[in-house]
Amino acid sequence: MKILKQNLQGETTWQYDGEALERGKNFIIIEAFFNRDDLPFQDIVMKRDDRFVETYYADKWYNIFEIYDRDDGRLKGWYCNLTKPAVIDDDSIAYVDLALDLWVNADGAQKVLDEDEFEALNLDEETKKNVWAGLRELQIYFESKNPPR
Repeated sequence: MKILKQNLQGETTWQYDGEALERGKNFIIIEAFFNRDDLPFQDIVMKRDDRFVETYYADKWYNIFEIYDRDDGRLKGWYCNLTKPAVIDDDSIAYVDLALDLWVNADGAQKVLDEDEFEALNLDEETKKNVWAGLRELQIYFESKNPPR
């Protein structure tokens, strides 16, 4: 299936393929493999072919990427995008990226990323409220040591 990352104008800014692992009424979990060159990020390196288990929600303002090392299979952490709720079809998933991100190390340490980019989007107050509520929901999940699936 195709995964489509979109900007506020609905234009696709990144696209890749994944395989559906599980579907529910308002979510889908897919498996995909990192398709970019090795990239230092926070305290890890995202490597080409790292395994991503990605959960998208049709009723939440975020998605969650669980990242596993290509070489030893160990969990590196969770990359969470704050987004508009995903549009999940039979053969594609589209989401509008709203710049704000949450990185959670495998040990549970959290870091909010790209607040300046989020503020530069000049979103309406209702959208901002939904994004901040989504961020808080994610933070609570990870603080409880029970990340959402």
